[in-house]
Amino acid sequence: MSVLRLGIPKGSLQDATIQLFAKAGWRISINSRSYFPGIDDPEINCMLVRAQEMARYVETGALDAGITGRDWVCETGSNVAEIGELLYSKQSLSPVRWVLAVPEDGPIESVKDLQGKVIATEVVNLTKQYLARNQVDARVEFSWGATEVKVPQLADAIVEVTETGSSLRANHLRIVDTILESRTVFIVNHGAAADRWKSEKISNIFLLLSGAIAAYTKVGIMLNVRKEHLAAVLAALPALKNPTVSTLSDPEWIAVNTIIDEDIVRTIIPRLKAAGAQGIVEYPLNKIVL
Repeated sequence: MSVLRLGIPKGSLQDATIQLFAKAGWRISINSRSYFPGIDDPEINCMLVRAQEMARYVETGALDAGITGRDWVCETGSNVAEIGELLYSKQSLSPVRWVLAVPEDGPIESVKDLQGKVIATEVVNLTKQYLARNQVDARVEFSWGATEVKVPQLADAIVEVTETGSSLRANHLRIVDTILESRTVFIVNHGAAADRWKSEKISNIFLLLSGAIAAYTKVGIMLNVRKEHLAAVLAALPALKNPTVSTLSDPEWIAVNTIIDEDIVRTIIPRLKAAGAQGIVEYPLNKIVL
């Protein structure tokens, strides 16, 4: 039987990734003593790999495919195929940013002010490329962690990843520039991409993961309405596409089914009720596949 070797990101993305797979229909079980999680699909073998290393192992063929940040693909310069973006991160559905940050009360206003200075970061290559684009000569030092606390005593500036900027502000740092905006991507080894079975398996996984992400902020709405009130109900009801409208056993009544953004449900349901809707049901969604 053919088996797909799939890399699951260990670390900050791990929990969010396992939850995403669960929404998509796969149950992944983690054993704290093993780097090989169980999965309820005999055609997949999982391995926990740090996102920083994922692209290298996919490039060499140790893994057929994996999930990592586009930033780490760029940082390692790995030659992999990108199937597409998976728009999620450890805290939100927003991209992460690698930013240049300096002490909030310091004199540095732009990258040009870092000529001859020291920058601490985990993404050494990305930072050097950024400096080269701006024609700035500065020393870039690899940071093993706790990068925010290294300025100003150990470095003049840092390049650090952020989603909200709250950690930087808590450490009295000010963002000077954004070096790279990165999203989570599904990557594949070129050999695996050329293999018919593996390519189809990867495409199916990506389809269902994307569908699960699309459903994160949506809910389904079902309701019944008398024919004479249908137009008013539809006017109050935003929809992903046109809502599904079908007749009931009583020809004077219509059933309506649609998908809306979860954050507007609390305002939409009262409007639907006022427009004549009855039997309104809100239900969660696992996947939306368009």
